[in-house]
Amino acid sequence: MNNSKVVLHKAAEILQNVSPVLEDEVICAYVRSFQRQRQLFLDFAARHDTPVYLFDEDVLLQRAEQFTTAFSQEIPGIRAFFAMKSNNHPAVAKSLVEFGLGLDVSSGLELETAIATGCQNIIFSGPGKTEAELDLAVANAAVVTVLIDSFGELDRLERVSRSLNAVVRAGVRLTTEEKGLWRKFGVPLAELESFMTRAENFEHLRVCGLQFHTSWNLTPSSQVSFLIRLGKQLATMKRQRAKNIEFLDIGGGYWPSRGEWLHFSATPQGRITHLVLPDIRQTERYRYPAEPLEVFAREIGKTLRQNIFPYVDCKIFTEPGRWLVNDAMHILLTVVDKKGEDLVIVDGGTNIVGWERFETDYFPVINLSNPSFTERKCFIFGSLCTPHDVWGYSYFGDGIEPGDILMVPSQGAYTYSLRQSFIKPLAPMFPLQT
Repeated sequence: MNNSKVVLHKAAEILQNVSPVLEDEVICAYVRSFQRQRQLFLDFAARHDTPVYLFDEDVLLQRAEQFTTAFSQEIPGIRAFFAMKSNNHPAVAKSLVEFGLGLDVSSGLELETAIATGCQNIIFSGPGKTEAELDLAVANAAVVTVLIDSFGELDRLERVSRSLNAVVRAGVRLTTEEKGLWRKFGVPLAELESFMTRAENFEHLRVCGLQFHTSWNLTPSSQVSFLIRLGKQLATMKRQRAKNIEFLDIGGGYWPSRGEWLHFSATPQGRITHLVLPDIRQTERYRYPAEPLEVFAREIGKTLRQNIFPYVDCKIFTEPGRWLVNDAMHILLTVVDKKGEDLVIVDGGTNIVGWERFETDYFPVINLSNPSFTERKCFIFGSLCTPHDVWGYSYFGDGIEPGDILMVPSQGAYTYSLRQSFIKPLAPMFPLQT
């Protein structure tokens, strides 16, 4: 087979295995859910200058209720801690604390915000905690549980606790992948026994918990797989040591059931295809579906009963972030310039989401001023002085003109926290219910 035939054969093989195409009817149903509230959003835009983040607290609390109900039915007594890194606005944390959730922080800055909300249940995770951060955690030991990331951090935390004459409640983070970038986090499972042995010699630490975290969980398979590994380790643990484990934190990373929506070029198949056939053009959007939350709760609950609870009688913690806040914030923009039927400039740059998200991720851009269920091709650029300032390659509307208000929905997770002062100012956030 000559080289050109090999290339074509490889390309055909790749294209046969692409992820499921994101169906038009799924996108339209999603767009319709926002267009039904169009006047509410337009009224909001009239009260606030764009670009602006719109915070829908009702949606946030609905998600919190869904999450706690689903998991409590399968794992009685489970406690959820909102992962503040997913959205660090104090109003989001305060709302969830008032609902009854704890907070998961991973820096001194987030810890200060969490304490200011009045939260009484805070877990402090993350690698490389500084002396100042440990000082703050120990000074607030009544409400903070420290998840220790390494042997060195264990020693530093004991030293800080001794200097402040405090006893700190703590757990140990476990590494879920011993190779690659994720080995940055935690202690390898094989070293758990030696870690616990060392911790038992410290007078100012009460290490009584375990934690692990897997990310980008479209299904519970990664969480289930690690729980099975952990169960095998616990089966060999000394009985008294196992009895001292009071909590197991199973992390977060739950993906909303809508799944991940990507442009073809961002899929693994798309990246490979462009290496084989660089001139190929694929305009479809693709969807990586996520399992419903109830499936996560059922499968994780079953695995805990079979693999963990026979060896340790402990409470279960979890750290939802994206699942709770993703749909509770939206971005509103105003068209300021129309340079052609297929190119407009809006007043907000993608510095307000912190990265070139929409070159890879697909979210429908909705023209609230001129609504339609027809999606029209058009470059929607921000106003930053860079060609990578892209909001989308199409919009839903019956035309687009300067002054039109556009919505980019479901931008509550890993956007507000990542926004940056690059060329243009940061966008503020205001609550919808005012």
